[in-house]
Amino acid sequence: MERREGAWRVLPLEGTFEIVYEDGQGAWSARRLQARELKLGPGRTLLGGIDRGRGGYRGFRVDRIRRLTDGATGQRLEAGILDLLLARAEAQRRERAAQARRAARSRRRAAPRHAA
Repeated sequence: MERREGAWRVLPLEGTFEIVYEDGQGAWSARRLQARELKLGPGRTLLGGIDRGRGGYRGFRVDRIRRLTDGATGQRLEAGILDLLLARAEAQRRERAAQARRAARSRRRAAPRHAA
């Protein structure tokens, strides 16, 4: 579920990504990330998740991701990374909403009906 953390808007995001990341000192590294969220804040956007190589939760500035490879599709991007992540988060949000509607309809159909 989307939430707010101060000035940050946090969008749930699922997926496994391989990223090539440039840190603040200009050093590049390759990371495998099990994504959990996309955090949109003042002046920056973070891709947050579990860093498979180093363990634990990490947030990566999207503007410093030099290449992103989608683990599910193999799609590889060096530009338009933020657009892809936003589109993925929105598609997943729509799918979760559709699943919730289907579950609610199913519960209504399964509920016992009372005779009038």
